[in-house]
Amino acid sequence: MMEIGRICIKIAGRDAGGECVIVDILDDKYVLIDGNVRRRRCNIIHLEPTSRKIDIKKGAPHEAVAAEFKKLNLAVWDTKKKEKEERPMKSRKKREATDQEEVKKEEKKEKKVRKKEEKKEKKATSEDKKGKAKTDKKKEKNEKIKK
Repeated sequence: MMEIGRICIKIAGRDAGGECVIVDILDDKYVLIDGNVRRRRCNIIHLEPTSRKIDIKKGAPHEAVAAEFKKLNLAVWDTKKKEKEERPMKSRKKREATDQEEVKKEEKKEKKVRKKEEKKEKKATSEDKKGKAKTDKKKEKNEKIKK
């Protein structure tokens, strides 16, 4: 009873009550339907076949089905392609820093400055130690020479 071109009534789902035609038989449980329903795969259990049949080819496009439905004065599901529109790029909002964030930034800056100063002091002290050691050695040499 389920054959290509058979007009059926959908008895279950979102399109229940809508008239459709079988466009293709996918397997023993599923068929491809179109008409006054969305063109989609449907379980045979959800269809009630009628005695009417139209002449369409296997896998017929929606336009062919619509033309046959208009000949029988049946309503057809209007399929509209969505127009692609350019979406504007979202711009990131600049958020204002809170007082706590500003304080943290200042603390980080101060910490960096302190670290730099400490490094300079360490270099200076290590150079002074090296310099003193050199001068001490020179003094010892001079003393040995004098004796």
